[in-house]
Amino acid sequence: MHLTREEESVLDGEKGAGAQKAMELVVALGKIYGADSLIDITSAHLSGASYKTIGDGGLKYLEDMAAGGAKVSVMSTLNPVGMDRNRWKEMHIGPDFASKQLRIIELYGSMGVRTTCSCTPYVGGNMPSLGDHIAWAESSALSFANSYIGARTNREGGPGALAAAIVGKTANYGLHLDDNRAPTVVIEADIDGSVFSHSLLGQAVGMAIGGGIPYFRGITPGVEEAKTLAAAMAASGSVAMFHVEDVTPEHGNHDISGLDVISIGKEELRAAYDRLNTSDDVQLIALGCPHLTEKEIREIAAFLKGKVKRKDVEIWFCTSAEIRDRCPEDVAVLEGFGPVLADTCMVVAPIEGAFRNTGTNSAKAGNYLPTLCCQKVMCRDIAALMGAVM
Repeated sequence: MHLTREEESVLDGEKGAGAQKAMELVVALGKIYGADSLIDITSAHLSGASYKTIGDGGLKYLEDMAAGGAKVSVMSTLNPVGMDRNRWKEMHIGPDFASKQLRIIELYGSMGVRTTCSCTPYVGGNMPSLGDHIAWAESSALSFANSYIGARTNREGGPGALAAAIVGKTANYGLHLDDNRAPTVVIEADIDGSVFSHSLLGQAVGMAIGGGIPYFRGITPGVEEAKTLAAAMAASGSVAMFHVEDVTPEHGNHDISGLDVISIGKEELRAAYDRLNTSDDVQLIALGCPHLTEKEIREIAAFLKGKVKRKDVEIWFCTSAEIRDRCPEDVAVLEGFGPVLADTCMVVAPIEGAFRNTGTNSAKAGNYLPTLCCQKVMCRDIAALMGAVM
């Protein structure tokens, strides 16, 4: 793999120990995947932010990087952490977890990472442009960026994305290359157009194809629909990019004649629904996986206004602090039913210590809650979930 003189100097330690470790990792990954060179990136989005997922080993790694003087060199944002940093007691979290989680946030901040923590950085301050090369690690966000925005990123791991953020470069392979962004299968979709139907569609497609790059016909997703579609396909399969006819920027760039066609309709959506639903009872209803947008908060508030929660079920609304601050009146309505938690979500929080059955409207959460949180899951649209507690 060819390195420039400047890149060689970083690898040789001339820019400090932290930058050297980062370059070593970026170069090693590039060699593994057969990259011919490194490319400049405009932004990074980092996973490995929750103490629940990285533990003491991850915390030690961040301590070492920070001690080595590592600083990010591009716009860098952080994935959800394991708790709302101000309301962790409401989440049934103990002080030991809380102190270590706060230390993780502090360490990322010391390296120059923005510490508003969200899985939807593109509705905050980290919005790449068409054609930008980026290094994003959150599976739903990177798929949204590749597909709906037309930026370019592989499915980075947490340490790899941090390393790329520090050196401002990533290896030139995979979805950074034109030829690897071509559709591999056509999906004929028959859904009702709701956000929840896009989540089920993503679940069904991930179950059907596993990986690859689907090309959709029959849908016209907006931001909310595209984020939930991306999240579901990344969780039920390993889809990191998709095209939507007449919607996504690159939909017309490749010849799709001769590709296999898969139809997804009522039967396939029902199979996806049945796969996700493992409980008819809930102790917690958690919305916001991926994080709720401002539009979704307003819509949920309009739905809940004038209603009363009658059953003893906790309800969490998960978003970023940035989005929460934009709509205080609607947040106040939601707070009448449960906390609007910032910078965290049910999947990366230690909810298994307090709950066994969780309700969600997210296929992404429906896939991860059983494995990461030991939960049985009720997966419904928001109206049906709320109907269970009204």
